[in-house]
Amino acid sequence: MNKDFEKQIQGYGLTTAHILYHLPDHPAILQTYIWQEYDLAPDFPEMRGFLKFWQEKLDGPLHSVRYIHRKLISATEWRALKGEFILH
Repeated sequence: MNKDFEKQIQGYGLTTAHILYHLPDHPAILQTYIWQEYDLAPDFPEMRGFLKFWQEKLDGPLHSVRYIHRKLISATEWRALKGEFILH
């Protein structure tokens, strides 16, 4: 089974973060970074871990982080179907 699909079944949703950070050599200039991963709301351990890594290991102080989260599969949307697709 696909690892991403397994996470969705376990309740993970897709989290996308828009990160603005200061360039190390030019602190007055902001740069954008987009991060996307399957994560668990409302605590967001994957995103928090990434931001902790950023602050500890990377140059370029964070300015702001905006994020959205979408649960792709929920209990009401998942159901077993019987069927077959024949291609060729």
